[in-house]
Amino acid sequence: MEENQVFSGKTVEEAVAEGLKVLGVTREEVNVEVLEEGRKKLFGSVPAQVKLTLIPKQSDGERAVAFLEGLFELLDVDAVPTLREEDERIVVDLTTEESGKGLIGRRGEMIDAIQTLAGAVANMGRRDYKRVVVDCGNYREDREETLRHVAEKLAAKAVRLGKKVRLEPMNPYERRIIHSALMDNPDVTTRSEGKEPARFVVIIPNNLKPYEKRDRYGKPSGRYGDRKGGKDGRYGERKNDRYGERKPYPKRELPAEGTPQSSGTSLSRGGSGYKKGGFSGFFGTYLGNSRDSEPAATEEPQTPDEPATTDEE
Repeated sequence: MEENQVFSGKTVEEAVAEGLKVLGVTREEVNVEVLEEGRKKLFGSVPAQVKLTLIPKQSDGERAVAFLEGLFELLDVDAVPTLREEDERIVVDLTTEESGKGLIGRRGEMIDAIQTLAGAVANMGRRDYKRVVVDCGNYREDREETLRHVAEKLAAKAVRLGKKVRLEPMNPYERRIIHSALMDNPDVTTRSEGKEPARFVVIIPNNLKPYEKRDRYGKPSGRYGDRKGGKDGRYGERKNDRYGERKPYPKRELPAEGTPQSSGTSLSRGGSGYKKGGFSGFFGTYLGNSRDSEPAATEEPQTPDEPATTDEE
């Protein structure tokens, strides 16, 4: 099939439609060059003519590189993407005259974002996803070596303590490195937890100890704290190491009626307590005066057996 063919029709649209039908392609796969727009003459008419040129198809990697070139031009970034590999995975190298830290970003956040966009463009129209790696200054290889070293170190720590160890959130590419680094380790297993973009890897030792709740001082604490068992073994006497054992508060006896200590009270011996607004009278130590030291003069009550005397007798 020839790449450049000329087709004709009454109008430009009819000529293009005829050419697409003959070539068996879509409008996006060809470049259209109009040779004659077509016109009517006094006698008859001149048909329209167009030349269709097939656009060379780009591979997935080439399409990703073309996208990155346009992206860097819009961002005014001085970087050149180059396709290094396109077999099992697509690898694109970024070359820049600067140090490359601006393209990599803090903890690789910038280059990971560029890699995500390039992967989406490269896999357009594909049924099976093809992995895309964007590298700059051998950053990926150095980062992979660092992650493997960290994974082995934290796995040893998890086995030594008998506890789970959680790593910082990572992207799917870095999480796969952790999983593959500890895949053959017989002492630990790994799994991913959380939700994107804060998904992380947890290293679980095979000698995992059961969870034991401890207080702020590092001592084991049960559901109700450190208590001695009572009758039912649940709410017994509470142990207090800080203030010692509690002593019972001494019960104070009420003063006898008619004494100075009971003066000013509104306590009713036969009632159910103090009256509202009364003075309790049990405040501090009773302080009397010189008059209070002598007994008060009282009238002798008459007994019912002795009749009262009068002046008439």
